[in-house]
Amino acid sequence: MHSCGIDFGTSNSTLGIADAQGARLITLEGDENTLPSAVFWPEDEPPIFGRAAIAAYLDHEAGRLMRGLKSTLGSGLIEDRTRIGNRSVTFREVLGRYLSHLRAAAPEARAVVMGRPVHFVDNDPEADARAESVLAGMARDLGFAEVGFQYEPIAAGLAHEAGLTDEELVLIVDIGGGTSDVSLIRLGPERARAADRAGDILGNDGIRLGGTDFDRALSLAEAMPHLGFGAATKGGTGTMPRHYFLDLATWHRINALYTRQVESDLKALRHEIDRPDLLDRLARLVAERNGHALAIEVERVKIALSGSEAARLMLGPLCGAPNPMVRRDGFETALAPGLARLQALISGVLTQGAVKADAVGSVFLTGGSSRLPALRTLVTRMLPDAQQHRGDDFGAVGLGLALDARRRFG
Repeated sequence: MHSCGIDFGTSNSTLGIADAQGARLITLEGDENTLPSAVFWPEDEPPIFGRAAIAAYLDHEAGRLMRGLKSTLGSGLIEDRTRIGNRSVTFREVLGRYLSHLRAAAPEARAVVMGRPVHFVDNDPEADARAESVLAGMARDLGFAEVGFQYEPIAAGLAHEAGLTDEELVLIVDIGGGTSDVSLIRLGPERARAADRAGDILGNDGIRLGGTDFDRALSLAEAMPHLGFGAATKGGTGTMPRHYFLDLATWHRINALYTRQVESDLKALRHEIDRPDLLDRLARLVAERNGHALAIEVERVKIALSGSEAARLMLGPLCGAPNPMVRRDGFETALAPGLARLQALISGVLTQGAVKADAVGSVFLTGGSSRLPALRTLVTRMLPDAQQHRGDDFGAVGLGLALDARRRFG
Protein backbone atom coordinates (compact mmCIF):
# COMPACT_ATOMS: atom_id res chain seq x y z
CA MET A 1 0.00 0.00 0.00
CA HIS A 2 1.56 3.26 -1.15
CA SER A 3 -1.08 5.84 -0.14
CA CYS A 4 -3.88 6.46 2.30
CA GLY A 5 -6.51 9.03 3.19
CA ILE A 6 -6.83 10.56 6.65
CA ASP A 7 -9.99 12.27 7.87
CA PHE A 8 -8.88 14.08 11.03
CA GLY A 9 -12.17 15.23 12.48
CA THR A 10 -13.19 17.45 15.36
CA SER A 11 -15.08 14.57 17.00
CA ASN A 12 -13.92 11.39 15.19
CA SER A 13 -11.16 10.38 12.77
CA THR A 14 -10.70 7.65 10.18
CA LEU A 15 -7.94 6.26 7.96
CA GLY A 16 -8.81 4.74 4.59
CA ILE A 17 -6.98 2.89 1.84
CA ALA A 18 -8.03 2.07 -1.72
CA ASP A 19 -6.88 -0.57 -4.18
CA ALA A 20 -8.26 -2.29 -7.26
CA GLN A 21 -11.07 -3.80 -5.15
CA GLY A 22 -12.23 -0.39 -3.88
CA ALA A 23 -11.89 1.72 -0.77
CA ARG A 24 -12.09 0.59 2.84
CA LEU A 25 -11.46 1.95 6.31
CA ILE A 26 -8.82 0.44 8.58
CA THR A 27 -9.80 -0.59 12.10
CA LEU A 28 -8.29 1.83 14.59
CA GLU A 29 -9.50 0.77 18.02
CA GLY A 30 -10.63 -2.79 18.66
CA ASP A 31 -13.12 -3.61 15.91
CA GLU A 32 -13.98 0.06 15.30
CA ASN A 33 -12.86 1.93 12.19
CA THR A 34 -13.44 5.30 13.82
CA LEU A 35 -11.22 6.79 16.52
CA PRO A 36 -12.73 9.55 18.70
CA SER A 37 -10.49 12.61 18.43
CA ALA A 38 -9.73 12.52 22.12
CA VAL A 39 -6.44 12.48 24.02
CA PHE A 40 -6.10 11.68 27.71
CA TRP A 41 -2.67 12.50 29.04
CA PRO A 42 -1.92 10.91 32.44
CA GLU A 43 0.29 12.98 34.70
CA ASP A 44 3.33 10.70 34.52
CA GLU A 45 2.63 8.40 31.55
CA PRO A 46 2.33 8.59 27.75
CA PRO A 47 -0.99 9.80 26.28
CA ILE A 48 -4.00 7.56 25.59
CA PHE A 49 -6.27 8.01 22.56
CA GLY A 50 -9.85 7.52 21.42
CA ARG A 51 -12.42 5.60 23.45
CA ALA A 52 -9.70 4.51 25.86
CA ALA A 53 -8.94 8.20 26.54
CA ILE A 54 -12.57 8.95 27.35
CA ALA A 55 -12.80 5.84 29.56
CA ALA A 56 -9.68 6.87 31.50
CA TYR A 57 -11.21 10.28 32.16
CA LEU A 58 -14.56 8.84 33.23
CA ASP A 59 -12.70 6.46 35.58
CA HIS A 60 -11.25 9.58 37.25
CA GLU A 61 -7.64 8.74 36.46
CA ALA A 62 -5.24 11.60 37.18
CA GLY A 63 -4.51 13.53 33.98
CA ARG A 64 -6.04 15.77 31.31
CA LEU A 65 -8.69 14.96 28.70
CA MET A 66 -8.55 17.00 25.50
CA ARG A 67 -11.16 16.98 22.73
CA GLY A 68 -12.06 19.31 19.88
CA LEU A 69 -8.35 19.77 19.15
CA LYS A 70 -8.92 20.41 15.44
CA SER A 71 -10.45 23.73 16.48
CA THR A 72 -6.99 24.99 17.46
CA LEU A 73 -5.79 24.86 13.83
CA GLY A 74 -5.70 28.33 12.33
CA SER A 75 -5.72 30.02 15.74
CA GLY A 76 -3.03 31.16 18.12
CA LEU A 77 -4.03 28.33 20.44
CA ILE A 78 -1.99 25.85 18.40
CA GLU A 79 1.22 27.15 20.05
CA ASP A 80 -0.31 27.65 23.51
CA ARG A 81 0.81 25.38 26.30
CA THR A 82 -1.37 23.32 28.63
CA ARG A 83 -0.31 21.73 31.90
CA ILE A 84 -0.02 17.96 32.30
CA GLY A 85 0.95 17.25 35.91
CA ASN A 86 4.22 19.08 36.55
CA ARG A 87 5.00 19.83 32.91
CA SER A 88 3.42 21.65 30.02
CA VAL A 89 2.96 20.73 26.36
CA THR A 90 1.78 22.69 23.34
CA PHE A 91 -1.45 21.87 21.56
CA ARG A 92 0.72 21.29 18.47
CA GLU A 93 2.46 18.45 20.33
CA VAL A 94 -0.88 16.99 21.46
CA LEU A 95 -2.17 17.02 17.87
CA GLY A 96 1.09 15.52 16.65
CA ARG A 97 0.86 12.67 19.14
CA TYR A 98 -2.73 11.93 18.12
CA LEU A 99 -1.93 11.94 14.40
CA SER A 100 1.12 9.73 15.02
CA HIS A 101 -1.15 7.20 16.73
CA LEU A 102 -3.51 7.35 13.75
CA ARG A 103 -0.68 7.02 11.22
CA ALA A 104 0.59 3.85 12.96
CA ALA A 105 -2.38 1.99 11.47
CA ALA A 106 -0.81 2.35 7.99
CA PRO A 107 2.96 2.39 8.59
CA GLU A 108 3.85 1.41 5.00
CA ALA A 109 1.96 4.32 3.38
CA ARG A 110 4.27 7.00 2.02
CA ALA A 111 1.65 9.35 0.54
CA VAL A 112 -1.50 10.78 2.07
CA VAL A 113 -4.49 12.90 1.16
CA MET A 114 -5.67 14.77 4.24
CA GLY A 115 -9.24 15.95 4.50
CA ARG A 116 -9.88 19.58 5.28
CA PRO A 117 -12.98 21.72 5.70
CA VAL A 118 -13.68 24.30 3.02
CA HIS A 119 -12.68 26.90 5.62
CA PHE A 120 -10.78 26.09 8.80
CA VAL A 121 -11.50 29.68 9.86
CA ASP A 122 -14.38 31.83 8.64
CA ASN A 123 -13.51 35.00 6.70
CA ASP A 124 -9.76 34.81 7.32
CA PRO A 125 -7.82 33.42 4.31
CA GLU A 126 -4.44 33.87 6.02
CA ALA A 127 -5.47 31.89 9.12
CA ASP A 128 -7.01 29.28 6.84
CA ALA A 129 -3.74 28.90 4.93
CA ARG A 130 -1.80 28.65 8.21
CA ALA A 131 -4.06 25.85 9.40
CA GLU A 132 -3.43 23.78 6.27
CA SER A 133 0.29 24.51 6.46
CA VAL A 134 0.47 23.30 10.07
CA LEU A 135 -1.40 20.12 9.19
CA ALA A 136 0.84 19.51 6.15
CA GLY A 137 3.94 19.97 8.31
CA MET A 138 2.65 17.45 10.82
CA ALA A 139 1.97 14.94 8.06
CA ARG A 140 5.52 15.30 6.75
CA ASP A 141 6.90 14.95 10.28
CA LEU A 142 5.08 11.61 10.41
CA GLY A 143 7.03 10.34 7.42
CA PHE A 144 4.68 11.04 4.52
CA ALA A 145 6.82 11.97 1.52
CA GLU A 146 3.82 13.26 -0.45
CA VAL A 147 0.95 15.19 1.14
CA GLY A 148 -2.22 16.35 -0.60
CA PHE A 149 -5.47 17.89 0.60
CA GLN A 150 -9.06 17.45 -0.45
CA TYR A 151 -12.15 19.29 0.73
CA GLU A 152 -14.16 17.03 3.01
CA PRO A 153 -17.49 17.42 1.16
CA ILE A 154 -15.81 16.64 -2.17
CA ALA A 155 -14.27 13.52 -0.62
CA ALA A 156 -17.72 12.48 0.63
CA GLY A 157 -19.01 13.03 -2.92
CA LEU A 158 -16.32 10.76 -4.35
CA ALA A 159 -17.37 8.02 -1.93
CA HIS A 160 -21.03 8.46 -2.95
CA GLU A 161 -20.05 8.41 -6.63
CA ALA A 162 -18.58 4.90 -6.26
CA GLY A 163 -22.12 3.53 -5.97
CA LEU A 164 -23.74 5.51 -8.80
CA THR A 165 -24.80 3.98 -12.11
CA ASP A 166 -25.91 7.24 -13.80
CA GLU A 167 -24.74 10.83 -13.85
CA GLU A 168 -26.30 13.16 -11.28
CA LEU A 169 -26.05 16.73 -10.07
CA VAL A 170 -25.59 16.18 -6.34
CA LEU A 171 -25.58 18.53 -3.38
CA ILE A 172 -23.23 17.21 -0.70
CA VAL A 173 -24.12 18.36 2.83
CA ASP A 174 -21.40 17.40 5.31
CA ILE A 175 -22.17 18.35 8.92
CA GLY A 176 -19.06 17.50 10.92
CA GLY A 177 -18.12 18.06 14.51
CA GLY A 178 -16.67 21.52 13.95
CA THR A 179 -17.69 22.67 10.46
CA SER A 180 -20.53 22.43 7.97
CA ASP A 181 -19.54 22.15 4.32
CA VAL A 182 -21.70 22.08 1.20
CA SER A 183 -20.63 21.23 -2.35
CA LEU A 184 -22.54 21.09 -5.62
CA ILE A 185 -20.90 18.56 -7.94
CA ARG A 186 -21.60 16.49 -11.04
CA LEU A 187 -20.99 12.83 -10.28
CA GLY A 188 -21.21 9.64 -12.32
CA PRO A 189 -19.33 6.56 -13.54
CA GLU A 190 -17.91 8.28 -16.63
CA ARG A 191 -16.87 11.42 -14.77
CA ALA A 192 -15.12 9.27 -12.13
CA ARG A 193 -12.57 8.25 -14.78
CA ALA A 194 -11.38 11.83 -15.34
CA ALA A 195 -7.98 12.80 -13.94
CA ASP A 196 -9.11 16.36 -13.17
CA ARG A 197 -12.50 16.89 -11.54
CA ALA A 198 -12.28 20.65 -11.05
CA GLY A 199 -14.81 21.30 -13.83
CA ASP A 200 -17.37 19.08 -12.11
CA ILE A 201 -17.44 21.25 -8.97
CA LEU A 202 -20.07 23.96 -9.47
CA GLY A 203 -20.25 25.29 -5.92
CA ASN A 204 -18.28 24.85 -2.71
CA ASP A 205 -18.47 26.67 0.64
CA GLY A 206 -18.50 26.08 4.36
CA ILE A 207 -18.90 27.67 7.77
CA ARG A 208 -17.41 27.00 11.18
CA LEU A 209 -20.52 25.43 12.65
CA GLY A 210 -20.90 21.78 13.55
CA GLY A 211 -21.93 19.17 16.05
CA THR A 212 -19.92 20.64 18.91
CA ASP A 213 -21.73 23.96 18.34
CA PHE A 214 -25.07 22.13 18.53
CA ASP A 215 -23.87 20.54 21.78
CA ARG A 216 -22.95 24.00 23.03
CA ALA A 217 -26.37 25.44 22.19
CA LEU A 218 -28.09 22.54 23.95
CA SER A 219 -25.83 22.85 26.99
CA LEU A 220 -26.43 26.59 27.37
CA ALA A 221 -30.18 26.19 26.92
CA GLU A 222 -30.81 23.13 29.08
CA ALA A 223 -27.87 22.41 31.41
CA MET A 224 -26.18 25.68 32.33
CA PRO A 225 -29.24 27.43 33.84
CA HIS A 226 -29.18 24.73 36.55
CA LEU A 227 -25.60 25.83 37.36
CA GLY A 228 -26.29 29.56 37.50
CA PHE A 229 -26.14 30.66 33.86
CA GLY A 230 -28.25 33.81 33.56
CA ALA A 231 -28.93 33.86 37.32
CA ALA A 232 -29.55 37.17 39.07
CA THR A 233 -26.95 38.76 41.35
CA LYS A 234 -27.01 41.59 43.90
CA GLY A 235 -30.73 41.44 44.50
CA GLY A 236 -31.64 41.36 40.83
CA THR A 237 -29.49 44.31 39.74
CA GLY A 238 -26.96 42.12 37.88
CA THR A 239 -26.44 38.67 36.35
CA MET A 240 -23.77 36.02 36.65
CA PRO A 241 -20.70 36.45 34.40
CA ARG A 242 -21.17 34.45 31.21
CA HIS A 243 -17.62 33.38 30.43
CA TYR A 244 -17.49 30.50 32.93
CA PHE A 245 -20.51 28.88 31.30
CA LEU A 246 -19.34 29.56 27.76
CA ASP A 247 -16.03 27.85 28.55
CA LEU A 248 -17.81 24.94 30.21
CA ALA A 249 -20.00 24.44 27.12
CA THR A 250 -17.01 24.51 24.70
CA TRP A 251 -14.98 21.29 24.42
CA HIS A 252 -11.50 22.77 24.02
CA ARG A 253 -12.07 25.45 26.69
CA ILE A 254 -13.21 23.23 29.57
CA ASN A 255 -9.75 22.70 31.03
CA ALA A 256 -9.36 26.47 31.42
CA LEU A 257 -11.77 26.28 34.37
CA TYR A 258 -9.57 23.98 36.43
CA THR A 259 -7.46 26.70 38.05
CA ARG A 260 -7.12 28.17 41.53
CA GLN A 261 -8.18 31.55 40.15
CA VAL A 262 -11.52 30.18 38.97
CA GLU A 263 -12.01 28.43 42.31
CA SER A 264 -11.39 31.74 44.08
CA ASP A 265 -13.71 33.61 41.71
CA LEU A 266 -16.57 31.20 42.33
CA LYS A 267 -16.19 31.54 46.10
CA ALA A 268 -16.44 35.32 45.77
CA LEU A 269 -19.44 35.13 43.45
CA ARG A 270 -21.30 33.00 45.97
CA HIS A 271 -21.76 36.13 48.07
CA GLU A 272 -23.32 37.97 45.11
CA ILE A 273 -25.60 35.44 43.42
CA ASP A 274 -29.21 35.51 44.60
CA ARG A 275 -29.39 31.69 44.54
CA PRO A 276 -26.15 30.33 46.08
CA ASP A 277 -27.36 26.76 45.58
CA LEU A 278 -26.90 27.16 41.82
CA LEU A 279 -23.31 28.30 42.24
CA ASP A 280 -22.65 25.45 44.67
CA ARG A 281 -23.50 23.04 41.85
CA LEU A 282 -21.11 24.79 39.48
CA ALA A 283 -18.35 24.87 42.09
CA ARG A 284 -18.80 21.14 42.78
CA LEU A 285 -18.70 20.27 39.08
CA VAL A 286 -15.49 22.27 38.58
CA ALA A 287 -13.86 20.99 41.79
CA GLU A 288 -14.55 17.39 40.77
CA ARG A 289 -13.43 18.10 37.20
CA ASN A 290 -16.65 16.84 35.70
CA GLY A 291 -16.72 19.37 32.86
CA HIS A 292 -15.99 16.87 30.12
CA ALA A 293 -18.39 14.38 31.68
CA LEU A 294 -21.09 17.06 31.41
CA ALA A 295 -20.19 17.65 27.75
CA ILE A 296 -20.39 13.91 27.09
CA GLU A 297 -23.81 13.76 28.76
CA VAL A 298 -25.09 16.70 26.68
CA GLU A 299 -23.80 15.01 23.52
CA ARG A 300 -25.63 11.80 24.53
CA VAL A 301 -28.89 13.71 24.92
CA LYS A 302 -28.40 15.44 21.53
CA ILE A 303 -27.98 12.05 19.86
CA ALA A 304 -30.99 10.63 21.72
CA LEU A 305 -33.17 13.51 20.52
CA SER A 306 -32.50 12.47 16.92
CA GLY A 307 -34.71 9.44 17.53
CA SER A 308 -36.92 10.49 20.44
CA GLU A 309 -39.13 13.44 21.30
CA ALA A 310 -37.59 13.76 24.78
CA ALA A 311 -34.59 12.59 26.78
CA ARG A 312 -33.50 13.05 30.38
CA LEU A 313 -30.34 15.03 31.07
CA MET A 314 -28.54 13.39 34.00
CA LEU A 315 -27.01 16.29 35.94
CA GLY A 316 -27.45 14.88 39.43
CA PRO A 317 -24.43 12.54 39.47
CA LEU A 318 -22.18 15.32 38.18
CA CYS A 319 -23.14 18.27 40.37
CA GLY A 320 -26.23 17.51 42.46
CA ALA A 321 -28.63 19.37 40.16
CA PRO A 322 -32.05 18.02 39.11
CA ASN A 323 -32.23 15.71 36.08
CA PRO A 324 -34.41 17.73 33.67
CA MET A 325 -36.35 16.27 30.77
CA VAL A 326 -35.21 17.86 27.50
CA ARG A 327 -37.68 18.02 24.63
CA ARG A 328 -36.75 17.98 20.96
CA ASP A 329 -38.78 21.11 20.21
CA GLY A 330 -36.83 23.02 22.86
CA PHE A 331 -33.56 21.79 21.39
CA GLU A 332 -34.65 22.85 17.91
CA THR A 333 -35.45 26.32 19.24
CA ALA A 334 -31.87 26.53 20.51
CA LEU A 335 -30.66 25.32 17.09
CA ALA A 336 -32.61 27.95 15.13
CA PRO A 337 -29.73 30.46 14.69
CA GLY A 338 -27.41 27.71 13.47
CA LEU A 339 -30.03 26.30 11.09
CA ALA A 340 -30.54 29.78 9.64
CA ARG A 341 -26.81 29.91 8.88
CA LEU A 342 -27.00 26.48 7.23
CA GLN A 343 -29.92 27.59 5.09
CA ALA A 344 -27.92 30.61 3.93
CA LEU A 345 -24.93 28.36 3.20
CA ILE A 346 -26.97 25.99 1.01
CA SER A 347 -28.59 28.91 -0.82
CA GLY A 348 -25.17 30.45 -1.43
CA VAL A 349 -23.76 27.26 -2.95
CA LEU A 350 -26.75 26.93 -5.29
CA THR A 351 -26.17 30.54 -6.33
CA GLN A 352 -22.49 29.78 -6.97
CA GLY A 353 -23.52 26.97 -9.28
CA ALA A 354 -26.14 29.16 -11.00
CA VAL A 355 -28.74 26.41 -10.60
CA LYS A 356 -32.20 26.36 -9.10
CA ALA A 357 -33.18 23.89 -6.41
CA ASP A 358 -35.26 21.79 -8.82
CA ALA A 359 -32.15 21.12 -10.96
CA VAL A 360 -30.48 19.17 -8.15
CA GLY A 361 -31.09 15.44 -8.58
CA SER A 362 -30.13 14.29 -5.12
CA VAL A 363 -28.72 15.36 -1.78
CA PHE A 364 -26.05 13.28 -0.05
CA LEU A 365 -26.07 13.86 3.71
CA THR A 366 -23.10 12.84 5.81
CA GLY A 367 -21.47 13.65 9.14
CA GLY A 368 -22.74 12.70 12.57
CA SER A 369 -24.97 15.75 13.02
CA SER A 370 -26.63 15.20 9.63
CA ARG A 371 -28.92 12.83 11.54
CA LEU A 372 -30.68 15.74 13.27
CA PRO A 373 -34.36 15.74 12.21
CA ALA A 374 -34.38 19.56 12.03
CA LEU A 375 -31.57 19.48 9.46
CA ARG A 376 -33.30 16.88 7.31
CA THR A 377 -36.48 18.96 7.47
CA LEU A 378 -34.54 22.03 6.36
CA VAL A 379 -33.04 20.20 3.37
CA THR A 380 -36.44 18.79 2.37
CA ARG A 381 -38.00 22.24 2.52
CA MET A 382 -35.23 23.79 0.41
CA LEU A 383 -34.95 20.95 -2.17
CA PRO A 384 -38.33 19.17 -2.12
CA ASP A 385 -37.75 17.36 -5.44
CA ALA A 386 -34.29 15.99 -4.65
CA GLN A 387 -33.82 12.46 -3.39
CA GLN A 388 -31.98 12.25 -0.08
CA HIS A 389 -29.21 9.68 0.30
CA ARG A 390 -27.04 8.68 3.22
CA GLY A 391 -23.81 6.75 3.41
CA ASP A 392 -21.50 6.05 6.30
CA ASP A 393 -22.01 9.16 8.44
CA PHE A 394 -18.57 8.85 9.99
CA GLY A 395 -16.71 7.07 7.19
CA ALA A 396 -17.77 8.61 3.86
CA VAL A 397 -15.11 11.32 3.93
CA GLY A 398 -12.33 8.86 4.80
CA LEU A 399 -13.40 6.51 2.00
CA GLY A 400 -13.42 9.37 -0.50
CA LEU A 401 -9.99 10.53 0.63
CA ALA A 402 -8.65 7.01 0.08
CA LEU A 403 -10.06 7.00 -3.46
CA ASP A 404 -8.52 10.41 -4.12
CA ALA A 405 -5.16 9.21 -2.77
CA ARG A 406 -5.24 6.23 -5.13
CA ARG A 407 -6.01 8.55 -8.07
CA ARG A 408 -3.18 10.95 -7.21
CA PHE A 409 -0.44 8.65 -5.92
CA GLY A 410 -1.33 5.15 -7.06
